[in-house]
Amino acid sequence: MEKRDYYEVLGVDRNADEATIKKAYRKLAMQYHPDKNPDNKEAEEKFKEASEAYEVLSDKEKRQIYDQYGHSGLENKFGGAGFSWEEFMHRSDLNDIFGDGFSSIFDTLFGGGFGSRNHRSSSGYNRGEDLQIELSLSLQEIAKGVEKTIKIGIKEPCDKCGGTGSAEGKTETCPTCKGTGQIRQIRQSLFGRMQTISECPNCQGEGKDIKNKCSKCYGEGRVGNVREIKVKIPPGVAEGQYVRLRGLGNVGARGGNRGDILVLIHEKQDELFERDGYNIVLEYPISVSQAVLGDEIIVPTLTGSVKMKVPAGTQSGRLFRLKGQGIQSPNSSSRGDQIVKIVVVTPTKLSRDEVELYTRLREFDKKRDLKPGKSFVSKLRSYFL
Repeated sequence: MEKRDYYEVLGVDRNADEATIKKAYRKLAMQYHPDKNPDNKEAEEKFKEASEAYEVLSDKEKRQIYDQYGHSGLENKFGGAGFSWEEFMHRSDLNDIFGDGFSSIFDTLFGGGFGSRNHRSSSGYNRGEDLQIELSLSLQEIAKGVEKTIKIGIKEPCDKCGGTGSAEGKTETCPTCKGTGQIRQIRQSLFGRMQTISECPNCQGEGKDIKNKCSKCYGEGRVGNVREIKVKIPPGVAEGQYVRLRGLGNVGARGGNRGDILVLIHEKQDELFERDGYNIVLEYPISVSQAVLGDEIIVPTLTGSVKMKVPAGTQSGRLFRLKGQGIQSPNSSSRGDQIVKIVVVTPTKLSRDEVELYTRLREFDKKRDLKPGKSFVSKLRSYFL
């Protein structure tokens, strides 16, 4: 099923400010709240859809990417499987709307640990932290995609205690929560009596109690290490985008699930080309004689060199398009183009023979009686704009 436009989902204009977006989301969240729509799958899906739209449009970076590239631009933010509740980072906003009963509602709908980067997994264990590393790529690498090997400091299971955190490799059931990792309470909220579930304060939600801590990891169940990891960068990535490596981040404490690695993309400045979306732009200098008489020039591209014809009478600033010589789209095999901007170079240091030659040419130029006019100015604009 094709995703709807996020602005359409929230019912706001594309230039809506943060307060307007939050107000629109609050209205939809209240309307499709699970307690108001029990056993209503359609309402639940609308609630999820509105939450995904709010996550993107309330985040400046994600909103900018979405405005430029649409849903496809956010694939690296949400991963190949799309938006999940792990990516929802606005728990505090929803606490403002629903109060303290918020956590239990979402534990029921979407599983434990909603909206937190360091949350308990459904099995009750800690989830490891997400790690971030920066990766600088050349325009050539971005154009076709590349595989890189990165080194990163990461937390792995302790080899002495087997990741349990216990010197004997044994743990006991927490006496406070009886191994569930949760404490249940009944509270009165805006929607009536609600059952809330909170983390056990004794075992921090693990359901286990460690009596004798491991001397190597001090009871954490994990130790630091340096790993080499291969990462495939798809073509067409842009400055500031992420590639998410799911399940390759820090292992959670005492047998917890792994977090992710976020690879932040930086574009190296190229000596020849400038990027314009999936197109690249190259300024190419030619001489006055080449512009007047025309010529065939050798133009560099990201994949080699190609011949290009410059017709006689070419003006400085004229643009030529080399089809398919740009950057590959991440969602298809199509490529952008290379735009070649001609710059006619006027010589500044002339030999005696050249001075004599240009003096003779000036006599011909006088006969042309060049003057600015409306049609001439409009032609210039077509070259430079």
